[in-house]
Amino acid sequence: MTFSVDAIRAQFPILSTSVRGKPLVYLDNGATTQKPEVVIDALSEYYRTQNSNVHRGAHYLSDLATAEFEGARQIVADFLNAQREEIIWTRGTTEAINLVAQCYGREQLREGDEVLISALEHHSNIVPWQMACARAGATLNVIPILDDGSLDLDSFHSMLSERTRIVAIVHASNSLGTLNPVADIIAAAKKVGAVTLIDGAQAVSHLPVDVKALDCDFYAFSGHKVFAPTGIGALYGRHALLDAMPPYQGGGEMIEKVTFESSTWNELPYKFEAGTPNIGGAIGLGAALKWLSAQDRPALLAHENNLLAYATERAQDMTGLQLIGTAPNKVSVLSFLLEGGHPNDIGQLLDQQGVAVRTGHHCTMPLMDRLGIPGTVRASFSVYNSRNDVDALFNALEKVKTFL
Repeated sequence: MTFSVDAIRAQFPILSTSVRGKPLVYLDNGATTQKPEVVIDALSEYYRTQNSNVHRGAHYLSDLATAEFEGARQIVADFLNAQREEIIWTRGTTEAINLVAQCYGREQLREGDEVLISALEHHSNIVPWQMACARAGATLNVIPILDDGSLDLDSFHSMLSERTRIVAIVHASNSLGTLNPVADIIAAAKKVGAVTLIDGAQAVSHLPVDVKALDCDFYAFSGHKVFAPTGIGALYGRHALLDAMPPYQGGGEMIEKVTFESSTWNELPYKFEAGTPNIGGAIGLGAALKWLSAQDRPALLAHENNLLAYATERAQDMTGLQLIGTAPNKVSVLSFLLEGGHPNDIGQLLDQQGVAVRTGHHCTMPLMDRLGIPGTVRASFSVYNSRNDVDALFNALEKVKTFL
């Protein structure tokens, strides 16, 4: 299979858009990726020809929708090398982590226990654990980072103890791109009997993920960061843990039997899926993962790594630009500051030239505090970006410098 960035780009209609009279240069993939035609078509097909509720309808459309919906669940399971019953539909990574923090953490944490996270975490992998620890009287400990943005692994190993009950760690940092050695972290956590949760939101679009090979207990990701619609995501959970956990929410679908006196729960995975699900979103996610799996993934990763290397070289050659996050192992994220300009102002000036980036603290305020900065400009690359996009970014930055 021969990789062609032009052939990939042609499958994403929005990339032909003009912004403020300029061709769109979309470098905000860490926030959300664009959608290929096959995903858009899958959504359209569902709403045009299959729209119905799932599982209990005694009619043709419901049968069609149920088959597509559960077929998408199997696609996610295959994508992660999991069992179908171990895949829980969620609204995204945030809800998935909250589910684990409430249904596992709330039940298992006790006073004196410890939860271990890192200084790289997104707020969605900080706040739920703060809440769970506060309820239980447990302690939330934070693995520090080195100045280049990589995890301080010596500190991690020294912080692990028999009191560590949960290790919740990001696979790849959304702010800096740092790629954590999650397999090693999981193995070390297991030696002290800790349960592991991996925030995979920024990893799944770049790297193949095998939850059985990783041997993690939970893995969470969001559809909209892997070419699928917003408002849909998935949680992988080890079968035995999910089976023992109480439900997340109450209502329809998650029950087996209800009386006014008591209720019993449905089997996995439905025990954690109260109410009508995001059927179209799940079908769209299935289409996205099917599309991604059909690509030459090693070639896609090599392309993204080459883009990051090229962008880093351009950044190092630019006077007044400071790179933030220079860990040796990264996904395709370039965070930086430009002398004399606030990140928000730089982002707005880039937008005037058709270049879309993300600015601010990127929902990692503690990380920004650790780095001593208010935020960064973040350019994040995906499979459909090219060297032309990198050149457009730096040409636009040169113009921005004239305003500063």
